[in-house]
Amino acid sequence: MNQPARFTLILIVALALQSCGQEQDGAGTDTAATPPTPAAPATLPRSPAPPGAAVFFITPMNGQTVSSPVTVKFGISGMAVAPAGDTTPNTGHHHLLVDVELADATAPVPSDSNHLHFGKGQTETELELAPGEHRLQMVLGDANHVPHDPPVVSTPITITVE
Repeated sequence: MNQPARFTLILIVALALQSCGQEQDGAGTDTAATPPTPAAPATLPRSPAPPGAAVFFITPMNGQTVSSPVTVKFGISGMAVAPAGDTTPNTGHHHLLVDVELADATAPVPSDSNHLHFGKGQTETELELAPGEHRLQMVLGDANHVPHDPPVVSTPITITVE
């Protein structure tokens, strides 16, 4: 197993072990007797991004009113798309932030309903979004889901779902 794959596996196992033993009730509150101690963020080397690298939305457009499911198409320039785990220089894979901002550009992008990963190298998706206004932003992640240095992020857009 190559070094990036081994590290990714160790990180996944550590995150899985961290979540073991914590149950949540219907209200989403922790019912464990002692609150868990937050894990220190993983420190991973960041891959360099070439000058002028950019990610952007092909569709939808900023300010557009759409129906759900929303077709989202990702654009990239100055770099190429590669699956997670691929360490080829000047490549990365897309992450889509829905109604959140990137909290830490030096750590792996979280994976949850607001931080969507496209680690197979996908360049589009269909999103089921509730009616209302939504903020979308793209972040390019390296082989380990860490934003590049400097981060390659899109300008956020706002869409309205009818």
